Amino acid sequence: MRIGVHDFAGHPFQVQLSRELAAAGHTVRHWYLRDLPGPKGRLEPCPQDPPAFSCSPISLGRHFEKYSMLKRHFLHRSYSRLLAEEVRAFSPDVVLSANTPIDVQHYLLSNCRRTGTAFVHWMQDLYCRAVRSVVVQKLGRCGAPLSTYYDMLERHVCERSDSVVFITSDFLTTIAQMGSRPARSHVIENWAPLDDVVATAKQNPWSLEHDIADRLVFLYSGTLGLKHKPELLYYLAESLQDVPDAIVVVVSEGLGRDCLEQMQQRRRLSNLALMNFQPYSDVSNMLGAADVLLGIIDDEAGSFAVPSKVLSYLCAGRAILLAAPKHNLASRTVMRAQAGIVAPPGDIAELIHTAHHLAVNPALRSQFAANARAYALAAFDIHAIARRFERVLTEAIEASAQDTRARVFSPAYRRVAAE
Repeated sequence: MRIGVHDFAGHPFQVQLSRELAAAGHTVRHWYLRDLPGPKGRLEPCPQDPPAFSCSPISLGRHFEKYSMLKRHFLHRSYSRLLAEEVRAFSPDVVLSANTPIDVQHYLLSNCRRTGTAFVHWMQDLYCRAVRSVVVQKLGRCGAPLSTYYDMLERHVCERSDSVVFITSDFLTTIAQMGSRPARSHVIENWAPLDDVVATAKQNPWSLEHDIADRLVFLYSGTLGLKHKPELLYYLAESLQDVPDAIVVVVSEGLGRDCLEQMQQRRRLSNLALMNFQPYSDVSNMLGAADVLLGIIDDEAGSFAVPSKVLSYLCAGRAILLAAPKHNLASRTVMRAQAGIVAPPGDIAELIHTAHHLAVNPALRSQFAANARAYALAAFDIHAIARRFERVLTEAIEASAQDTRARVFSPAYRRVAAE
């Protein structure tokens, strides 16, 4: 197959899938938005890359205004046109698109339909629900028409795609409740690249460089928006001030990081360290520096997003403390793997109590760490995962071809063509 893989965010496991599909003999082009801030995967060319794999970053030539709804709207339109041009130039048999704002996804789908290219919508989150959360918060009732529009786009993309891949059955259920019935759907849970994120010793070059190799480290890494309740990390560090050598390390950028910096300016905590995103090559050592890896997502966001950082945490082989709704897939995964403890996201007292419990129980941390890596080794086999996606992509191409034949031979199509 000639496969186009689009990942708006440039995350690690999507590009790993692209490389694996190319290694299996397919010709694969991988697109992502270069200008989008946030952690990225191994997107640069590597000597061991399959010859049939290529990565093509798309740039708007300017900083991406992530937190301005109006500016984002126009940036999405510009990006959609650039992406459509890239896809047309590559001329794939099928496009697999993930982590993409639903208006961009809708534009890309429409272009694929016009050219007879099969399209697979890889749903990483419920974008319409995220938009509703933001517009209600910012605009109140005035935001209702806007959120309704994005609901319509979400339903439309699900219904018109040749296939939909959901990362959790929860999303499939929600889409059905919204009145949308995809023609073909699959549930394939996310993973993290085992070869990129390996279990390392706590004393490693990264921990030594940052002078935390001998400290009790609670580490949060990844995107940190306001939906993640960043203030909980500050309160956690505050509560750990009397625990010998304990430190909370936050590796992030954006609004949540800004919130923590403002709290630090009002009252500085010596055991709270804030760092920018680290090079992808340092991720294993960075996560390995931790004794406990932290994840946070609030109740509302937990209904439309699944924090993928937890999957990298499992690969790193460290105990996990996750403040998230228990119904969220990330929570279920941590509990299924017996890799840590899940606390209610709105209960700071429970989060602090659990953190202190882990701080004084090294044996429990070690057991969770071993379970985490064992789960990742069993569940994140990229060869098996790629075979599942191959079947989905083949099915989508066949469905698209059937749909094209049906349209070409329809009386309405022949009449328009003749005119």
